Amino acid sequence: MNTLIYGNSRDCEIAFYRAFEAADLVAMMAVWSEEDDIVCVHPGGPRLTGIEAVRESWRRIFAGGPRLRLRMTQPLITSTLQTAIHTLHETVSAPGETRNQVPMIATNVYLRTERGWRLQLHHASPAPEHPRAAEPVDAGLPPILH
Repeated sequence: MNTLIYGNSRDCEIAFYRAFEAADLVAMMAVWSEEDDIVCVHPGGPRLTGIEAVRESWRRIFAGGPRLRLRMTQPLITSTLQTAIHTLHETVSAPGETRNQVPMIATNVYLRTERGWRLQLHHASPAPEHPRAAEPVDAGLPPILH
């Protein structure tokens, strides 16, 4: 059982990214909800559901070599009393790496539980190189939503 209590979703998110940078599996799993319906999607990877699948994915990432550095920008937070949705850009790099990194767009969903805020979903994917210009919409057709 997680013993840490995060008083708000931002504290939980800070702990998530610190655990990521430190490659600390125990700290990483401490931020996640203890329910088995948690979801994690790493860039280019499949949807992982459940505590065991999520834990194993992070174990593999952390076993992969040097610690990674993360820079988070452009945060956007939407929240209610029980749920918080954070979207942001992540730039991930290895120490000493000089080439430009591809930014990721991440969505983190946090839930308020009896034991404080916990991460329910993390989804990261590569950001497009250039934002697409708005495409004209035919006046006779409804706009495409997805």
